Order: sequence, then C-alpha cells, then structure tokens
Amino acid sequence: MKIIALEEHFWTAGIRQANRDEMPAVFADRIPKLEDLGEQRIRDMDRTGVDVQVISHTTPATQTLSASEAIPLAKEANDQLAAAISKHPDRFAGFATLPTPDPDAAAQELDRAVRALHFKGAMVNGRTGAKFLDDPVYTPILEAATSLDVPLYLHPTRPPEAVQNAYYAGFDPAVSSMLANAGWGWHMETGIHALRLILAGVFDRYPSLQVILGHWGEMVPFYLARVDWALSPLAKNLHRRVADYFLENFYATPSGLFTVPPLLLTLQVMGADRIMYSVDYPYVPGDDARSYLEKAPISPADKAKIAHRNAQRLLKLE
Repeated sequence: MKIIALEEHFWTAGIRQANRDEMPAVFADRIPKLEDLGEQRIRDMDRTGVDVQVISHTTPATQTLSASEAIPLAKEANDQLAAAISKHPDRFAGFATLPTPDPDAAAQELDRAVRALHFKGAMVNGRTGAKFLDDPVYTPILEAATSLDVPLYLHPTRPPEAVQNAYYAGFDPAVSSMLANAGWGWHMETGIHALRLILAGVFDRYPSLQVILGHWGEMVPFYLARVDWALSPLAKNLHRRVADYFLENFYATPSGLFTVPPLLLTLQVMGADRIMYSVDYPYVPGDDARSYLEKAPISPADKAKIAHRNAQRLLKLE
C-alpha cells in the first residue's frame, strides 16, 4: 500500500531568523530534521513506511512578516524546496510558501510555484496579522488557487495575543503555551478559519476551490451537525447549507493523530473520498504511520483512498 503524506514540514534559515528563531522549547530538537531535505528525511520515511512526502514550510512562516520580508523569503523557500524535489522526484512533492502579507505577490508566487516549479498547491499557516483568508483583500490568492486548480492547506497558527492572555494564561508558562497551541488553541483557531471561509461565501464565488485541514478537520467534523443546525438558517447570504460546503470543499488529514475514534468519526461524517494521509513530520515521530493505517478497522478500498488515491487525484500526482 503506497502512502502519500501531506503535512510534512521543513524550515528555511531565512524565515526562521525573520521570525526570531521562534520555536516552542518542546520542539527545539526537531530543528535539524526540519532543515534536512535529503538523506535523513528519506531514511525516516523508509523507517516509518511513507513513500512520498508533500513538503511544506512549518509555522511560523511568512504570515507573521512584513510584505517586504515575506516576498523574497517565500521565493527562497520555494526555490530551496524545488531543488530538493528535483533530486528526489519519486519521494518528494511540494506545497508553496506564499507571501500572504502582499496578496497580489502571493498570487503571483503561487502561479510561479505551480507552473514553473510544479508544486501541488500551497500551505497557509493561519491568519496574516489579524486577518483570515475570508477577508476580501485575499481575493487574488483564492482566484489564483481556483484558476490553477490546486488546493490550499490551512495549517494552524497561534491565537492572537489577546486570546492567549484571556483563554490560556495562568498556568506554568510551558503549559499555557502548549494549551494555546498544539494542545488546543491551534485547532480551534483553524476550525474558525474554515468556518469563516464558508460563512463569507468563498465557495459560492469559487465553487471548485478545495481546502485541506489537518488534525482530523480541526474539530469541525465533530461539531458539523451542530454548526449546520445553528448557522445555516441565519447565513442567508449562502446558496447552500453550511455542512454542504464543508463536505464538498474540504478534505481532512490526521496529522499524526493516530488513534481510531477520530478516524471513524471523520470517515462517517466526511466519507473516505474526503480523507488523505499525513504524519506531521518531524513533530510526530510517525513510527506507527504505516501500521496505524494497515490495522485500521476500515475496508481495504477506503484504506487505499486515504493512503494514496485521494491525494493522487486531488494533487495530480503521477
């Protein structure tokens, strides 16, 4: 069974330094693997049973930077990743890094990354400043993704500082930081991002646009019936019910959350055609990446869709 993993990260020195080397202490030991786009990464892929990584820049990326910083650093990151892919075209593919602080430049860079570098879409690491992608200023990015027929992968980012202070502070600093980020806040933040795209009518304007969410859909599948019940009657600007957009314009991946209950819930809510695979390398070791899927209590046909067929179709992978 071929496994294609879609949320697999790297980090450039330029973006790292522009973000003041920001990295939670608990993940500091991952930096050497984030920087490696060669043999160490391939050895880890072989060890964990991953055949292809679709690689993207980790958070924080360019969304935290000024436009003047973001544009050259995004291009540098994409060129660096493209060079690695050219050396290992059977093992690596790429999602573009976009300089979202300048939406027009981001659209141009997405076009270059897809047409010239043969990337398969783009990774957007959450808000740019205070704005989510539903803000009209990001229309050029949405239009570019739609016209190029490539997906956008929405990755978490930390909540705004005011939210962190109000919701997550008051514990040991390490606990508060993790609660605000990978322990909870990241995922709520990204689920809100997804719902904002729906409620703003993005998918009425761009009905073919596809968005990927990690971590089993960032809480939305669990609450989809509730969200649909509460919001669909009120969102009179929309052409369809909220749940319809989620089920037709979003995909989910596990991002290394390798337990059975969320797999079964996401499968029941979204269907096997809307799930793809990811390990969240190198943050999650992924030692059980292959065995988790092989042992999952689902049909062989659904395993194949999740492992590689859906990704091959959506990303147009050979």
